[in-house]
Amino acid sequence: MSVWRAVMALAVTALSLFVAFTMSPRLGLDLRGGTQIVFEAQDGADAEAVDRARDVLARRADALGVADPTLVRSGERRIIVELPGVLDPREAAEVIGKTAQLSFHPVLASGGQALTDEDGRPLSAGPAVISGDGVTGAEARTDPQRGPGWFVTVDFREPGPWQRLTGEAACQPYEAPERRVAIVLDGEVISSPMVGTDTPCRAGQAGGATTITGQFTAQQAEELAVLIKGGALPVPLEIVEQRTVGPTLGAAAIEASAQAGVIGLALTALFIVLVYRLTGLLAAIALGVYGLLSYAALVALGATLTLPGLAGFVLAIGMAVDANVLVFERAREEYGKAGLRRALDRGFGKAWSAIADSGVTTLLSAGLLFWLASGPVKGFGVTLSLGVLASLVSAMVITRVLAQWAAGRMPARWSGLASPGRLRTWLAARNPFVLRRGRLWLAVAGLMLVVAFAGLAVRGLNFGVEFTGGRVMEFATAQSADAARQAVSDAGFPNAVVQAAEGRITVRTGELGSDEAARIGEALGPKVRDELIGPSLGAELRQGALIALGVALAAQLLYLAIRFRWTLATAAVTALFVDAAVVLGTFAWLGKPIDGVFLAAMLTVIGYSVNDKVVVFDRVRELRSGKEPFRRVVNTAILQTVPRTVNTGLGALFILAALAVLGGDSLRDFAIALLIGIVTGTLSSCFVAGPMAIELEARAKEPAPVRPREKVRPGAVV
Repeated sequence: MSVWRAVMALAVTALSLFVAFTMSPRLGLDLRGGTQIVFEAQDGADAEAVDRARDVLARRADALGVADPTLVRSGERRIIVELPGVLDPREAAEVIGKTAQLSFHPVLASGGQALTDEDGRPLSAGPAVISGDGVTGAEARTDPQRGPGWFVTVDFREPGPWQRLTGEAACQPYEAPERRVAIVLDGEVISSPMVGTDTPCRAGQAGGATTITGQFTAQQAEELAVLIKGGALPVPLEIVEQRTVGPTLGAAAIEASAQAGVIGLALTALFIVLVYRLTGLLAAIALGVYGLLSYAALVALGATLTLPGLAGFVLAIGMAVDANVLVFERAREEYGKAGLRRALDRGFGKAWSAIADSGVTTLLSAGLLFWLASGPVKGFGVTLSLGVLASLVSAMVITRVLAQWAAGRMPARWSGLASPGRLRTWLAARNPFVLRRGRLWLAVAGLMLVVAFAGLAVRGLNFGVEFTGGRVMEFATAQSADAARQAVSDAGFPNAVVQAAEGRITVRTGELGSDEAARIGEALGPKVRDELIGPSLGAELRQGALIALGVALAAQLLYLAIRFRWTLATAAVTALFVDAAVVLGTFAWLGKPIDGVFLAAMLTVIGYSVNDKVVVFDRVRELRSGKEPFRRVVNTAILQTVPRTVNTGLGALFILAALAVLGGDSLRDFAIALLIGIVTGTLSSCFVAGPMAIELEARAKEPAPVRPREKVRPGAVV
């Protein structure tokens, strides 16, 4: 056992324990509850103007008393605002996102800008003398000596402009309209006070301050003070996305994901212990360390944990299982040539190539999610990336240290590596030629594509609100779907789509304002989720999803072309296309929603599927010597990788089944997509990628390179 590996394993584990017990994770709004609003700057604003607008929004959020608000610029023109604990999106949008173009104007007898004063009477305003940038502070106050009601005091940056404005007004007759000053907010007169008789003509009011009076309630005065103190936005902003999640929904999601993780991890650990005995037990311990490493890395980096991120965290367990299975099956193959300790060393060494290729391809998909996706799906990309890296450390360091330590302290028969395994023994005894009808399998794959595309043509894709724009709200209510549908119709929305499931009502409409959404809420009860996506953003996200899938396939092709011969790379990507089309077609036939979580599932399917192809073709590259027909080489590689594929697939299926049973609607659809994708991907490795590689190799003009190889026992697994 290498001393440096043991020291590294101990240090990483100790550091992870320290981080896990001393730091808390940063939860996304979909888990802790709150409102997220995405603003988009209008009128061709540049990045500098958007940054100034973000600073204004931050001051307003602080003035509202929101705990721990988050405001970041996204791209060139968007600002993402997260407001934990704020469950009324109307209040947040009206106060924080209001343009708040404040200005102070002289009142003219005629001409000028035609407005209406606070009492509804016509008013003519001259050019603005003071803008919102000239205001340094504002405060809502009440004074019993001045009578009932609230007012707002305003402090100016420089007293001169205010003195000139009030000094000119003081020269007019007392009852004349020109003696007033118009205070205008967003094109509306909020106050037009008369300059008092104590103000000298042309001298104006001293002190650089004034008071805005009106028929204000306490809340109205406070909101006005927030807007004025926050400053005017340098550019107009438009809400293009809004999400509100109640804290109970987030708590339920955390509980469901935690249960799925514990059950999935327990079943997976039990499975590998049954298959690999004592070595499997050590791997199960390493899996526990993997979970600790992933969590500690997430916390230490300050990454935001979202609902899809929890799914990625749980799903990455499958990657850790895959790495351990690859090592153990390689060690089983090597056991006949050396003792247990030497077999383990060779197993870790020979499995590294396939483990590294699998990790890189999955990281490609995770990176694309982070780069091209938006919102909570980014969290999935982050946690999946951390999970893949943690799985490499878990398998290649933690498991290796534990297994090498135990190798000299246990009988070989206890290890689980001394016997070849029942499935491998059965395959070695029969040696079936599964590629005898390779072209038939390709025809079946073609038929599956026809069925999938027929679903797309006949049923179409049920794009979620994230890709189409519109509003979707979820309410906690005991009403039936029919009663809820009638209530929504009575509220004035007969065309809304109303669905009921598990004690909740989901309402989906087109683009809907906050006031209209409030009317629906009054009819149905407490709201636990509210998402608003603008049509332009929906089209953009839909286009981004298509680009993400296309780039994912292209990136996999490029990587595989670098690592393997072009014939194998093309065959693998062709099989990947079949896998993706089958999942997409199945969702079309079932009418399942296509949203950001589905995008995460599709890219994960591509990553999982390419792992199988990498393992098979890595074995093909190792077996190929130039003496045996290529069809036989591919067939042998498939047979030798079937036990690994079955063991890894079962480990992943345990986790996905737990997510499908315990997760909510979005996680359930996520798990269903992956279940379909993993089964299809496993079969396509044998019956699409293999036959396609044979057909392409037969038509290749240049011969494939070969290399000497060790003699491998029949039925050996990669």
